[in-house]
Amino acid sequence: MRTALVYHEDMTAARLLWEDPECEIERPERLTAALRRLQQGGLEQRCLQLAPREASEAELGLVHSPEYVSLLRGTQALDTQELRALSGQYDAVYFHPSTFHCARLAVGATLQLVDAVLMGAVHNGLALVRPPGHHSQRAAANGFCVFNNVAIAARHAQQKHGLQRCVLGLPGARGWRKVVAEVAETPASALSHLGLGSRPQGWRPCPSVSSALPVPRILIVDWDVHHGQGIQYIFEDDPSVLYFSWHRYEHGRFWPYLRESDADAVGQGKGRGFTVNLPWNQVGMGNADYLAAFLHVLLPVAFEFDPELVLVSAGFDSAIGDPEGQMQATPECFGHLTQLLQVLAGGRVCAVLEGGYHLESLSQSVCMVVRALLGDPAPPLSGPMEPHRSALESIQSVRTAQAPHWTSLRQQGSAPTPRPGTCSADGRTSPVSPGGPTFKAVEAQASAVLSSLLGQLHLHPTPPVRTAVTLTAPDAALGLPPAVLHQEGSAPQEETRAWARLHEALAQDTAFTALGKVLHLLKGILDGQVSSGVAMTPAAAATLDVALRCSLSHRAQRVLCVAVGQLDWPPDLANDGRTLWLDIRGKEAAALSPFHVSMPLPGTTGAFLSCVLALVLPLAYGFRPDLVLMALGPAQGLQEPQAALLAALLRGPAGGRVLVLVEQEPTSQLAGILARVLHGDAPPSLGPFSTAPPEDTQALLYLRGQLEAQWKMLQVAAPS
Repeated sequence: MRTALVYHEDMTAARLLWEDPECEIERPERLTAALRRLQQGGLEQRCLQLAPREASEAELGLVHSPEYVSLLRGTQALDTQELRALSGQYDAVYFHPSTFHCARLAVGATLQLVDAVLMGAVHNGLALVRPPGHHSQRAAANGFCVFNNVAIAARHAQQKHGLQRCVLGLPGARGWRKVVAEVAETPASALSHLGLGSRPQGWRPCPSVSSALPVPRILIVDWDVHHGQGIQYIFEDDPSVLYFSWHRYEHGRFWPYLRESDADAVGQGKGRGFTVNLPWNQVGMGNADYLAAFLHVLLPVAFEFDPELVLVSAGFDSAIGDPEGQMQATPECFGHLTQLLQVLAGGRVCAVLEGGYHLESLSQSVCMVVRALLGDPAPPLSGPMEPHRSALESIQSVRTAQAPHWTSLRQQGSAPTPRPGTCSADGRTSPVSPGGPTFKAVEAQASAVLSSLLGQLHLHPTPPVRTAVTLTAPDAALGLPPAVLHQEGSAPQEETRAWARLHEALAQDTAFTALGKVLHLLKGILDGQVSSGVAMTPAAAATLDVALRCSLSHRAQRVLCVAVGQLDWPPDLANDGRTLWLDIRGKEAAALSPFHVSMPLPGTTGAFLSCVLALVLPLAYGFRPDLVLMALGPAQGLQEPQAALLAALLRGPAGGRVLVLVEQEPTSQLAGILARVLHGDAPPSLGPFSTAPPEDTQALLYLRGQLEAQWKMLQVAAPS
């Protein structure tokens, strides 16, 4: 896993030179505090440091007018009074003699990251920059933002890297996956300006193929608590850029007070449906609300869009403790969101800092994002897994507004058409002063929560082995990454024999040997020595039953079993709420109990995605398991990319503790693919999106109707 970090201390030079309660929260310490926390956690050292540069004025001109760039260039020679007068012409903006340099560095750092990702030098990365950018417009600074870092990066990616297509073979890929990068040319000089000096190990460009290719598709995910109207205005008529923003809105009473921030603002002309606004109309949104927005709005649309690059406007004023957002999402939530995005675009994710004004909340959230980019499992989500009613109303509104444009939303069921939005200037929310009593109360609450979270991380450190594999026979063709442990150990014979007595199928020599290895691997996961694992077995059904019982008799309080294929619920297993059994096979949909759900094997890409995003993951996150057991049994029917995606997404609910059991197939490379995605690699592409057949859609709607009263994460609309 190669993750880039781009930062330069010069971006701390710009600061407020006069008194302004609204602007004083955008301060240099935002960067230094985040960097210090990355260093303390050993995360900076694990990243590839890229040398930033100033963006050229031609690059700024990809989005901004020449007159605006010239105006900003002139601020370098202004005195304090002149800077203050110019700042007053814009909304929530301040200028400093260093602003032009800092803002060009912020853009340049973002472009360096995008270049490195698209040229295959790294898989992903974070640009730790200021000033932020997502409010900035073609000819106007706005909301602390000077140049629109992410918008310029999107245009740059399309123009520089959208000319020719080359396939880059990465080390360890062994043909199962190819990362496609759109690159015009890749001479050594093109890499040296990134600070790399030469082609990275494993770089194998294919022969250049010139063709009139479509403009690369780019997904921009803006999780800042403010609406990034600057990005929306720039791309609102462009179908090659899908822009998703959630933001505090309060029916238009929160800054920037725009009617076009509401759910029914979906883009213009050819870009209709490619702007997705999810307005939060109450404060206090938490982890369940953010997760529900991803599962029920963003991810279905994103998979259908099929982006080639993901850019994240990573604002952390949407995190707990921030005086701007007043939300309740804890830092680990942003690790989960990042993990969910990494299954898109071959894992090519570039996160770019936007807002975030509570230094500790910001710093911890940045660390969680970097950990996820590095492939570390995100800690389990804290807090109740039940979205707020207001959040469900917002999700319902945006799904209804977007359904005409996206098959993935239509096939998951419709909701009543929402009333047209209203945007009123009455009762506008005032900024929270950092010195006021409201801020101090929020600060105290957030500090307690963040301190508790840090304590939990110290009590449950990342296991020393991220992924281990056990095989029934040596298989040199697996092509495992070097860091994946090929485990040879086995449980003691007496212990293995005791468990094997439960099933006649386990008495056979090969199955007995495989069971011993599974028990040894399972103990490593339960003891915190191994995060995840893949085990081959000739008897998946019997081995799954033993693994489940063994887990429940030891450290696991709740175990999620995802059984694909001919794998039945053990008849004498207690239905006591400690096990959630999801049976994916070619039979009818049935909710036999709240903890035993059977669903048909999806027949198309669209049906598979609906099954996973609208059913499996909401149930999994709502159950909050200590361990996930995923079993691929006889006649399991999933294609390798589907199985890999399912395994990758199941890393989230249990904090990465996943054991996958695979029915042995002599020529299968599936175990190797699964090991790589559990280790943090992106899963292979599912291929073209195809609509779910009516029977699969009806099965999904039936199960949701049967289960959503118990499992609130299934809800996509507020209860009547």
